Amino acid sequence: MKRTYLILLVLPLAVLLAFAPKLKKVSVAKNVSLSIPQNFEVMPDDGIAREYPAARKPLGVFTSPDGQVDISVNQRPSTFPADDINILLPFYKASIQRMFTEVQFLREEKQTINGRDFLVYEFVSTVRDERRNRNMAPVRKYTLIQYTFLKEQMVIFSFNAPVALQNEWQETARAVMASANVK
Repeated sequence: MKRTYLILLVLPLAVLLAFAPKLKKVSVAKNVSLSIPQNFEVMPDDGIAREYPAARKPLGVFTSPDGQVDISVNQRPSTFPADDINILLPFYKASIQRMFTEVQFLREEKQTINGRDFLVYEFVSTVRDERRNRNMAPVRKYTLIQYTFLKEQMVIFSFNAPVALQNEWQETARAVMASANVK
């Protein structure tokens, strides 16, 4: 009887692990690496320009074969000293809230990953087109983003997926982010 219960407990976990994407380690920059799903590819420059328009190109952007899920790594100058990370949690939360119409935070915390302190935010965001005479549906995304310092630079890791794929990708997003390594 006990054996049957054990099998019923272990079987669902084994099934989940069997279908979880396998990860491969990639070097994004000299001192920055992480593991991404094996079937993800480097996003082409035209895709980066369209999806991540900014004056400074990300260090790396990787995308799923269907182009719906992205992982990006950015680096930019920081106006805060690295030892201020403990007080920055509410500042970056407010910054995230200003970028979207609505944000539902699932997690917001300081976390040590591979020996380095990160600010970690996991959330579902909504952007509504609030212009007159437009009737576009809101865009909802699941995001796991984390920030850390490298000298006077902020390194930002981001995992983005449509909210409809959140349940499918959430554990993978967490595994990817837990592999972030900045030396």
